[in-house]
Amino acid sequence: MKQVTYQNQRVLVLGLAKSGLAAAMLLHELGASVTVNDQKPLDENEEAKQLEKLGIRVVCGRHPLDLLDEPFDLLVKNPGIPYSNPIVAKAMEKGLPVVTEVELAYEICEAPFIGITGSNGKTTTTTLIYEMLQEGEKKPLIAGNIGTVACEVAKTAREDNWLVTELSSFQLMGVRTFRPRIAVLLNIFDAHLDYHGTKEAYAQAKGNLFKNQTANDYAVVNADDEWVRKIADLSNATKIWFSATRPLECGAYLKDALLYWNDEKIINVSEIALPGKHNLENILAAVSVAKLIGVDNEAIVRVLTTFTGVKHRLQYVSTINGRKFFNDSKATNILATQKALSAFHDQPVILLAGGLDRGNEFDDLIPYLHHVKAIVLFGQTAPKLERVAKEAGIETIYHVDNVEKAVPVAYEISQPGDIILLSPACASWDQYKTFEQRGDIFISAVHKLK
Repeated sequence: MKQVTYQNQRVLVLGLAKSGLAAAMLLHELGASVTVNDQKPLDENEEAKQLEKLGIRVVCGRHPLDLLDEPFDLLVKNPGIPYSNPIVAKAMEKGLPVVTEVELAYEICEAPFIGITGSNGKTTTTTLIYEMLQEGEKKPLIAGNIGTVACEVAKTAREDNWLVTELSSFQLMGVRTFRPRIAVLLNIFDAHLDYHGTKEAYAQAKGNLFKNQTANDYAVVNADDEWVRKIADLSNATKIWFSATRPLECGAYLKDALLYWNDEKIINVSEIALPGKHNLENILAAVSVAKLIGVDNEAIVRVLTTFTGVKHRLQYVSTINGRKFFNDSKATNILATQKALSAFHDQPVILLAGGLDRGNEFDDLIPYLHHVKAIVLFGQTAPKLERVAKEAGIETIYHVDNVEKAVPVAYEISQPGDIILLSPACASWDQYKTFEQRGDIFISAVHKLK
């Protein structure tokens, strides 16, 4: 860990959960005078109790604005707390720096960062990069949204490691000096508009990944995405393009069903184990990073011929009496579900969908529903999805209370050869704490059928 001190610094940590807890503990260790403020009452708040035992001041149960009457030097906020939150807004009015824990991780980390972001495919790409670097003996560590909080991993990282980090737009809005050696931007789609307000603001947040890079760093970017190209134009990093639609003079691309790096053939697409055409972009991005770091082709091929995906992202669960079950709970927006449906374009699908209503409609799903024979709906968005299903000509539509009840209904109306796919096209927060919890409940319900 780099020798960083926060001695005599007064820091307010807003919001706990995993990232707030890790940030508070790190700042305390670095000598800061830490105050933690969390909405959850103290008697229900195990993280706050844990911090109190360390002698850290906690204020729980509400977000009192008068906290900011105190002379804080820094506010570290949980990424999920919007900038419209009264305390955050007041802090910014006062000129108080507002960051997320990723900024702290960068400050203390001895290892170079690889930062991966995009509307879809972050987790798959992050995992692929980690696996390729691991296979190539490059000593990677993995952090961020995908698992362990970045500042926890950063504490143990050494100069010869690579910190492979999945990053959300929420996290990237709260960076000041963060500078990844390699930055990956996969795609930009209408997502999290309830948080960012506009697609332009959302894209700008993603672009923070590049803002401190120099020509000595790399930006691995999708040549097929117009918004990515716009954001990449603002980057000072050396650009490495990838494309799933056309050959490139340099970079990673597909040509005649072969995957190339520059003019060097890496693998035949038919040999890749990970299903779905949409995953080819993720693979191209991961290959680009691996080649930049010096991973040999044999190690890359070993990963691509064995890696079948990550949990909750088009995860194969089981086959029961000829019905194949897939868990795509991480499909929290329309684009992700479009890609999941495209992966099974020539097979009959029973779709399980629904969740948090963010105010959007689902008409963009209609062209992808031609092979969906039935749909089982749950959550706040069920009525909107029913309208879309009817417009797509789907006659078999069921409403259920939740994912657990959706599974037996889907099985009952299915036939051998059907794909039963959980791909909600919505966030989970109307019924579940996380998309992981939603996916785990789906998996459990499938196994109960046995």
